[in-house]
Amino acid sequence: MKRIMGLAAIGVAAVAAAVFVAGATAKSSGLTLKGAGSTFVSPLILTFAQPYESATGAHIDYNPIGSGGGIQAIQNRQVDFGASDAPLTPDQFNACNGCVQIPWQASGTSIMYNVQGAPPHLKITGTVLANIFLGNVKKWNDGSLKKLNPGVNLPDTDITPIFRSDGSGTTYNVTDYLSKVSPAFKSKIGVGTQVNFPAGVGGRGSSGVSAVLSRTNGGITYADVAFATKGHFSFFSVKNKAGKYQLPGSRQIRAAMDTVKKVPPDNKLSIVDPPKSAPTAYPISTFTYIILPLKSDNAAALRKFVFWGMTNGVKKFGPALRFVPVPPKVLSASEKTLKKVQGGS
Repeated sequence: MKRIMGLAAIGVAAVAAAVFVAGATAKSSGLTLKGAGSTFVSPLILTFAQPYESATGAHIDYNPIGSGGGIQAIQNRQVDFGASDAPLTPDQFNACNGCVQIPWQASGTSIMYNVQGAPPHLKITGTVLANIFLGNVKKWNDGSLKKLNPGVNLPDTDITPIFRSDGSGTTYNVTDYLSKVSPAFKSKIGVGTQVNFPAGVGGRGSSGVSAVLSRTNGGITYADVAFATKGHFSFFSVKNKAGKYQLPGSRQIRAAMDTVKKVPPDNKLSIVDPPKSAPTAYPISTFTYIILPLKSDNAAALRKFVFWGMTNGVKKFGPALRFVPVPPKVLSASEKTLKKVQGGS
């Protein structure tokens, strides 16, 4: 597995080098597009920012402060774009005073764990995962986990849930899923970017929860699968509605996206807990949104960057990070919305 990941990393480096060489003659435009928000999508943005600048001359300055921070930053017009894995609420739309949200990338939220001696891909169901974050399942050798993983010697180690302490679209994605599969979770915790987990410890950003997990034997947390693979963390194979256990791979994320039948006018989409008709789908997949003002002095540059990110950028740099291009139906809706972004302030 490490060799495969190594080859993938080499492949990304090669593509990056090719793009850099191809764009080496592109003069710097002196333009900087500032963005902030989602830590979930940050591995992809930070990977393709330099090749994009080399090819176009436009510098991308992205600050991964969490979806909540990104939404606030674009509301205050402190940045050119915000990024969030949670769709805007009606109040956030109003506060943004003329913004659009565009689903421009997609990936999966991995459920990572640190249990000494455990294999890298234990099995879990949504119900058991909900009970862990509800504080009802407290030990790694709990009967519910042993039943799902016969033959695995799970230790009598305390489970330590680790959650995002900041406003997080990844928290939204996980709580959206757990609220779909567990009535108890829905009634006691619910869906949100910041919720009150009854047990565990917090960490700020995907890097924060990953750092806490790395030093916590018995820990369990959630983050974009790119953080799991880059950090060499173990993560669960999650049972979907069709009864199949799936990992957050590109094929499984794409299968979840393909269940989208229609894109609503506000582009708000949820693809968690997809139907039985999608047996290969990973059940905690998500679109991630870029939030743009309808009026911007950098409108043309923003449209160019976002379209490139949705197409060439994710196709070239997404595979190694488990980011998947949005399907044609979503891409069409996103392009239509992107055209509404025009010059002026």
